[in-house]
Amino acid sequence: MNILVLGHGLEGQSVENYFKHDPSLAEHTKLTVLDHFQKEALLFQDFSGYDLIFRTPSVPPKFIPAPAEKITSVTQFFFANCPCPIIGVTGTKGKGTTCTMIKDILNSLSASSQANQQTVHLLGNIGTPALDVLPEIQPDDVVVYELSSFQLWDLKKSPAIAVVLRLEPDHLDVHASVDEYYTAKSNIIAHQSADDFCVYFKDNENTKRLVSSAPSQKLPYPTRSSKLSEVLTALKIPGAHNREDAEATLLAVFAYYQKYQSYHKSFNTFLSDFEAPLIEALGSFRPLPHHIEFVRELNGVSYYDDSFSTVFPSLEAALNSFPDQPLVLIAGGKDKGFDLTPAKRAIFDKKNLLKAVLIGETADALAAGEDPAKFVLAGTDFELAVQTAQQLAESALEREEENSDTCLVDAKPEIKSPVVLLSPCASSFDMFESYKQRGDIFKQLVNNLS
Repeated sequence: MNILVLGHGLEGQSVENYFKHDPSLAEHTKLTVLDHFQKEALLFQDFSGYDLIFRTPSVPPKFIPAPAEKITSVTQFFFANCPCPIIGVTGTKGKGTTCTMIKDILNSLSASSQANQQTVHLLGNIGTPALDVLPEIQPDDVVVYELSSFQLWDLKKSPAIAVVLRLEPDHLDVHASVDEYYTAKSNIIAHQSADDFCVYFKDNENTKRLVSSAPSQKLPYPTRSSKLSEVLTALKIPGAHNREDAEATLLAVFAYYQKYQSYHKSFNTFLSDFEAPLIEALGSFRPLPHHIEFVRELNGVSYYDDSFSTVFPSLEAALNSFPDQPLVLIAGGKDKGFDLTPAKRAIFDKKNLLKAVLIGETADALAAGEDPAKFVLAGTDFELAVQTAQQLAESALEREEENSDTCLVDAKPEIKSPVVLLSPCASSFDMFESYKQRGDIFKQLVNNLS
């Protein structure tokens, strides 16, 4: 078989390793890797000599002039050959958190049951490249797969358990339109059957519209359940968005038990029957790196890294996680052409905002028309931005303490600890290699403060 791999990043390398390191495959496979190319240039290539073409996530299918049946991807190849159940998760934000929670809960349930021991694999956008572990996966295992729009673009087999979180416009620097983005996302449910399940966030119009055509059994959330509220109190991480992700997680695991464990009781009964392992898993869950991650407390100020925030829903969730504490926000980054009006209103209408320290390409657009007393422009000097945020937060705390000292003892107000929050609401590529590098540098700068 003559195979072409378009791109040599993590997924391209995974394809190469899969076919080259298995003697039975390598003997019958000729593998060619094409890297460092312009997507548009692919339109003029002759791909007729290849039996199979692996596109990596950065390569849209429309740029590959070959029959659709010859075009595949790591995700599509994995779905076609995986011998065990797959729980797939998509959404604009929250995918990584939800996938990790699902894995933790499945592991907790497995550990609590001698009769149901299983291995859970976390794959896709998060975790190990899928083809790296495909040869090891057994029929009794479970795969939790984080699915971006790029991985879903041409997927021809949907996961039996699909989770669709909040959906908002994203990746419009790659997708030609919002409709193309949502159409790609829809493949997570497009090929399901009536015996499959779709868990979805019912309070988001984009999500509701996408799943309306799903042929599977639908499990909407949020749901009203006193038992669910009781179980969710075990969750220690802040933010309503994390509670939403935990609810999606519990419904996804419930759906898995319905389909694969012959569990035919109600959701509330499921929560009661497995209360101890569910609470144990939720109680021990901690935020993923760069997801409203606590960095340190210094001189009465708490610092949080939310560098993963690249679109408005993430910024909104981060701001809502600190509804009462005085807040200094560091925001801004790569300009991807989004309408910044919702972000501007979320930032500057927030009553507990002390000041926004604005960085990167979107700084001027975020500041345009706003009260100059509410923002500072730091340009591309990230160290200056962090130092400025520290000064603003500590000065506000000093003023609060001075005001408290002048009050009568019985009338002293409660002094609330200020928060410095990095939540850019923009991608990082104007100043950094990735959101991870941006977050790591932020944490390093914060830990160097004195």
